[in-house]
Amino acid sequence: MLVPGHPLDFLAAVRDALAGSGPALLPVLAGAAEPLVGDVPKRVAVVIETSGSAGVPKRVMLATNALLAGAAASTVALGGAGQWLLALPVHYIAGVQVLVRSIAAETSPLVLPPGHFDPQNFRRLAETMTEPLRYTALVPVQLARLIDAADDPALLAVLRRFTAILVGGQAIRGELIARAEALNVRVVRTYGSSETAGGCVYNGVPIGDTLVRVVDGQLELSGSVLAEGYLDDEARTADRFLVEHGVRWYRTGDLGEVDPHSGRVTVLGRADNVIISGGEKVSLDAVEDIVRSHPGFEQAVVIGGDDEKWGKVPVVVVAGGEGAEVDLMASIVAMLGRAARPARVVRVAEIPLLTSGKPDRAALASNMGAWHKELGRPGPNNND
Repeated sequence: MLVPGHPLDFLAAVRDALAGSGPALLPVLAGAAEPLVGDVPKRVAVVIETSGSAGVPKRVMLATNALLAGAAASTVALGGAGQWLLALPVHYIAGVQVLVRSIAAETSPLVLPPGHFDPQNFRRLAETMTEPLRYTALVPVQLARLIDAADDPALLAVLRRFTAILVGGQAIRGELIARAEALNVRVVRTYGSSETAGGCVYNGVPIGDTLVRVVDGQLELSGSVLAEGYLDDEARTADRFLVEHGVRWYRTGDLGEVDPHSGRVTVLGRADNVIISGGEKVSLDAVEDIVRSHPGFEQAVVIGGDDEKWGKVPVVVVAGGEGAEVDLMASIVAMLGRAARPARVVRVAEIPLLTSGKPDRAALASNMGAWHKELGRPGPNNND
């Protein structure tokens, strides 16, 4: 185990792990409880601990070959090796991959100090980049803050100098991508996970030797970037990784589609984030996408709540007190049907987050009963 101090110190440890001259690394959040680590296969360089969307801990074992394959595929897809600005923690796979890509490119990454993401701090650091090709990796909320602050000409100029800004980790609103494009800021939407050594699909197109297929509505991925499995968890490894006709596949748990002509991949949401409301299937991710497109609801979360009549109903949880609920409900009904209409909107002081930065849906769901009592029965039901 290694608790990263300064990421550039961690960079040296990653280099040794990739070369096989140092031990496998488990980067963890500073101050977190110390995890127990068992023996790992010699080919494993990094173990990523992640709670996942459902909050269930897992430790993903990544071999040197998988990490370097991900870095190489990214370099080809982006148009060449360059310098990286590290704006994500190195206990995220996206943060580790910034270091791996820097090692492969033989360039020195610049590191944004931890803490609150400030667009001006980002600008000042990015202005010191020296390589002709420049990259960074962000989560959607960081990109949103940069775009919101892009009325500053100096910041906008810096953003435009990036060869590519990778954005992933969670769904990104189409409206945010459109705003970036209108400003001539090149954003690359990435899809992947710790189990695929980071993003392996860029703007819907698989990179490197990644293959994507759909089985029973769920996306499965294959290629050199696949993890070895889960540390000390053979049952979960067997459930998620399978070999078929000599090809190893990873079951993502994400609903999706692959265009039969172009091969373009569309991610529709988590397979485990679907409820049955009044006998109809409702994707909470699809509802959430529409909700987040409305002013005042950009960071809202949609979860499933119990309902005596309909079984389950969508519930919108949002921090703050702004946003027109009537227009929101009308949009959802028009696009997804009446079964998808949220039963209520719950306003909270803040949305709890996992260490990955994603909303803690389990914590929100655990509060549902208290909110239900406090608010009483909702008004018009989603299927009324």
